[in-house]
Amino acid sequence: MRVSAEVQRALQDGTPLVALESTIVAHGMPRPTNIETALAVEEIIRSEGAIPASIGLIRGDIVCGLSPDELTFLANADDVVKAQERDLACASISGRSGATTVGATLFIASLAGIRVHVTGGIGGVAPDFGETLDISADLLAIQKYPCITVTSGTKAFMDVRATLEYLETIGCPVASWMESTFPWFYSRNSGVKVEWKAESVNEVARAFLADQDLRGAAGMLLGVPLPEADALPEAETRRAIDVALQRATAEGISGKPLTPFLLSAIFEITGGASLDANVALIKNNALVGARLARSLHSLT
Repeated sequence: MRVSAEVQRALQDGTPLVALESTIVAHGMPRPTNIETALAVEEIIRSEGAIPASIGLIRGDIVCGLSPDELTFLANADDVVKAQERDLACASISGRSGATTVGATLFIASLAGIRVHVTGGIGGVAPDFGETLDISADLLAIQKYPCITVTSGTKAFMDVRATLEYLETIGCPVASWMESTFPWFYSRNSGVKVEWKAESVNEVARAFLADQDLRGAAGMLLGVPLPEADALPEAETRRAIDVALQRATAEGISGKPLTPFLLSAIFEITGGASLDANVALIKNNALVGARLARSLHSLT
């Protein structure tokens, strides 16, 4: 693993750090919105007094702290693999370049000692779980690695209620930012209630540190709804998801290609509004995540 000089200095100096996954850059947004958003997100984190650590694979190197040029490469290359944690070793020894998923990013962040991770949406329990047994590896990683994952919910086409039930089963604390319901990616309200309504970053940071003391190294999930002005109405999100899932079924799309296919279909169905919401939510998550990293720094 290669850690950038900037991230190494932050680790040595105790400067707050925020890990960022790179799948959103390579597979989650169209060009050039992907690289524009990635660089904007990093700038938001810097403006809040923290250091961004974008994570990915560059020609076999697992990199913690991608440079702007490396981010640009991942955003524009056509043969970038979508790397889960289990894929990292094979991709590395074969010299591949890859974008890390939430789970792979959390693994690498934990090796580096980074305690806050910002993403757009996490994987979850698939809507066709009864047929496919598809549960995202993201969920085990969110619980396993000692990092707070800041997200705007699952990808909207996942089964939110089942995802939260699974997180409860594996013992992962889940909070919702300023709301009593879990966010729904493009929309603010999934309709699924959560027990923990977080009122401040300090509250989340203190709970995370207390959980580390009590149970040992483990993760936590913070759901942050996107700003109301940028959110899609729930009915519009539901209609787009239903149509996109019908298309995926008709075309036999499943496994790793499913998420980028659905994101692209939803973009088309919503006339681009879903992309605007996606950009808004990741920027908002970066703001909350950077402040959370600062709070953790002040408490330790």
